[in-house]
Amino acid sequence: MPTGQSKATGKQLDVITIGRASVDLYGQQIGTRLEDIGSFAKSVGGCPTNISVGTARLGLKSALITRVGDEQMGRFIREQLTREGVETRGIVTDPERLTALVLLAVENDNSFPLIFYRDNCADAALNEDDIDEAFIRSTRAVLVTGTHFAKPHSDKAQRKAMRIARENGGKVVFDIDYRPNLWGLAGHDAGDSRYIASDTVTAHLRTVLPECDLIVGTEEEVLIAAGGDDLHAALRTIRSLSSAVIVLKRGPMGCIVYDGVIPADLEDGIVGKGFPIEVYNVLGAGDAFMSGFLRGWLRGEAHATSATWANACGAFAVSRLLCAPEIPTWTELQFFLEHGSKERALRKDAEINHVHWATTRRRDIPRLMALAVDHRVQLEDMAGNDAEKLSRVPAFKVLAVKAAQRIARGRDGFGMLIDDKYGRDALYAAGAFKDFWVARPIELPGSRPLQFEFTQDLGSRLVEWPVDHCIKVLCFFHPDDPDALRRQQIEKLRSAFDAARSVGREILIEIISGKNGPLHDDTVARALTEIYDAGIKPDWWKLEPQANAAAWAETDAVIEARDPLCRGVVLLGLDAPQAELEAGFKAAKRARTVKGFAVGRTIFADAARAWLDGKMSDEEAVADMAGRFGALVEIWEQQ
Repeated sequence: MPTGQSKATGKQLDVITIGRASVDLYGQQIGTRLEDIGSFAKSVGGCPTNISVGTARLGLKSALITRVGDEQMGRFIREQLTREGVETRGIVTDPERLTALVLLAVENDNSFPLIFYRDNCADAALNEDDIDEAFIRSTRAVLVTGTHFAKPHSDKAQRKAMRIARENGGKVVFDIDYRPNLWGLAGHDAGDSRYIASDTVTAHLRTVLPECDLIVGTEEEVLIAAGGDDLHAALRTIRSLSSAVIVLKRGPMGCIVYDGVIPADLEDGIVGKGFPIEVYNVLGAGDAFMSGFLRGWLRGEAHATSATWANACGAFAVSRLLCAPEIPTWTELQFFLEHGSKERALRKDAEINHVHWATTRRRDIPRLMALAVDHRVQLEDMAGNDAEKLSRVPAFKVLAVKAAQRIARGRDGFGMLIDDKYGRDALYAAGAFKDFWVARPIELPGSRPLQFEFTQDLGSRLVEWPVDHCIKVLCFFHPDDPDALRRQQIEKLRSAFDAARSVGREILIEIISGKNGPLHDDTVARALTEIYDAGIKPDWWKLEPQANAAAWAETDAVIEARDPLCRGVVLLGLDAPQAELEAGFKAAKRARTVKGFAVGRTIFADAARAWLDGKMSDEEAVADMAGRFGALVEIWEQQ
């Protein structure tokens, strides 16, 4: 969670949301029944959980109070919220109950079959003891949700939080969040049902309204909160019970805000700018909307501004598949408001998608020092024609992982490049260390023009990779290559980039120009420019050392102009001796975009030869590689 306190209130948090927390499993095949879905995308879910993520992305200091199971899905929710910057100390681990699940399909643009797996789930067991008074006092607002008023114990928990907040100068936000089947009014297969009239539910929710400062709901939710079947009368009923700001959500028509007397003509309320877009999945749109509205309301913006931000955030959500992952960041929202989009389906807008991707990466990596052992041909050459030596290459790569970890010692900013051909065991070994960066090559070694190893169908290959593994593709590319060769190589790089984005993996593009032509001050910069011109924006570049500050200044200028959200550059080694690498480090360290290095043979070559020849033990090989890697780390950090 971001540190610091609001200067206006002294509160540490802007908003604490309370209620549902689930793992959402959304069908990846569009236009089919839930019965026929073949694979699912996973994300955190539940109205208050989504809003905690959305408000954090939009720059508010948010927290969540809920319960999760003492199992992998509960831990996933905690870890993902931490990655999003949400304060998690209000999340209780329930040792007896499982984390809730939600399954959904997009059958067509009007039908979204939905199943809630909430039988005695963890979040439904929320009770008064889970509400810590000091925690509630630390926030400017609490957000309560309709579903958690459906059970006596969770009802009491939310009312306790409301009372503490109001007694300590906090605001109460009520998201009506009406799900009839979670009130026992519809069957398990009616999760997508949005409205069933119920005098019992209405009577219950009416007791909540007087204690609220902001009430948000759709037309159907306003009707269930107030009773009756006339929207105008329902709004007046709510106003008779509460002086809260009322926000009426109207889907593609945006929203209307009522602050004061309900006008005779409902259109005379405060209206934010609307954004006509293609509807892809309506689930999560209200949570994104609430996140945008709260960003404005809690920061004292005019209601029209808050409503515009809310409408824009809702537009993003309905144009994409998932819920919380699709809510825009503040940077993305500002980009959209400034530039708009030519696409009615925002998920098809390449510029917006890039901003979304780059501002929601799983973690920050401000520096990166990596040991590269993704070499295949070089180690095959060391083994010669000796089948026994070649069979030992996978075990050597595991030793390299141990060497890198000996230097990393659990610190951030360290990692490895490991291949699929000989590195399976090494990949498993590296995976045992949390936040250890791993990249895997996809290029056929030495290919020019670029070809992929094993298969040219990257999608089916990459989908099996862990979500935090980075794709690495090496291309021997010189800007003075023949036109046909450059076009062919860029087309291949483009297919790698598109595959990376479609399966949600980061991509590192390694460009080596010096082996196929002279390296002038502008050579690398020209190569990067041509790749950027093709619409390719990698997360990382891996580049050869350049001779002087002028060359790096050219490279900096291209990256910063074409993609200021790029993670940056790591230097490659090309088997250079340590002294030569040190000189390259010195020149590169002045560059604004260079974040570290990924060096291989300089570190492992001698150990590999000796170990394969039986002249060095496992521990000696690990110590040798660790010593060389550690020396480069020290050189880099001292520049």
